[in-house]
Amino acid sequence: MRRDNGSTFCEFILLGLPIRPEEQGLFYALFLAMYLTTVLGNLLIILLIRLDSRLHTPMYFFLSHLAFTDISFSSVTAPKLLMNMLTQSRSIPYAGCISQVYFFLFFADLDSFLLTSMAYDRYVAICHPLHYTTIMSQSVCTLLVIGSWVLSFAGALVHTVLLARLSFFLDNTLHHFFCDLSALIKLSSSDTSVNELVILIVGSLVITLPFVCILVSYGRIGATILRAPSVKGICKALSTCGSHLSVVSLSYGAIIGLYFVPSSTDTNDKDVIVAVLYTLVTPMLNPFIYSLRNRDMKGALGNMLRRGSFSV
Repeated sequence: MRRDNGSTFCEFILLGLPIRPEEQGLFYALFLAMYLTTVLGNLLIILLIRLDSRLHTPMYFFLSHLAFTDISFSSVTAPKLLMNMLTQSRSIPYAGCISQVYFFLFFADLDSFLLTSMAYDRYVAICHPLHYTTIMSQSVCTLLVIGSWVLSFAGALVHTVLLARLSFFLDNTLHHFFCDLSALIKLSSSDTSVNELVILIVGSLVITLPFVCILVSYGRIGATILRAPSVKGICKALSTCGSHLSVVSLSYGAIIGLYFVPSSTDTNDKDVIVAVLYTLVTPMLNPFIYSLRNRDMKGALGNMLRRGSFSV
């Protein structure tokens, strides 16, 4: 649809997922269950951290913010995907598309910065245990979270402002289930060289640099353990870092698969499938990883269930 001759489109068409019409009902139920699991699981993590005083530590402070970010990140794309599958409507207004790009980038960047803060917390806990409470004070943790929000806001805003300057004369069909920044840039009729340069620069700052910081943190952790190797020390390190490492592997594995691994054929389908993994599967698995692999979280959940049974 066009507003008038020579103007840009006022809506986009989302082609959605590469699934057959007869499978729509099955996948709708599957994605709805995944989204509800993401929301309820991460809300449970936030609730447990708030209620159990033993979890009032820097690691769980960051985890509560990560859980909120996962809920928000999935909520940027999942409700629209589910509504389109239910109503068979594929259109999204121009303003809604730009807003979706902004919030998708914002919460994706925030997730990356929070994972980096958690890696730094684990580095201090293992490599400088005697100074842990001094280094990871409440004010430092608060500053790390505020810094993550500010940097994420700035990064997403830069991309969104530059995207809003582009025109879309020729086509308004996106081979995706949400408004993906790279897909929109490919669709634009304008010169996108500035956008691509900014993606490279900002992407390095909000994705590559945090990932390198995480690798350095765990490299230092590994070096510290190997200086005095012991079964007890290795088990403690795995217990302390295992959950975080699993989440980092899922998140950055999906990012690498989506943006850094080339595909010779069926590129659009590959991008859509990996995007489902990144936006729906990873946020859903995080609560299971932190609850099943974490003794403190399991203990807090058991205490809450026991208090609930006693009150009944």
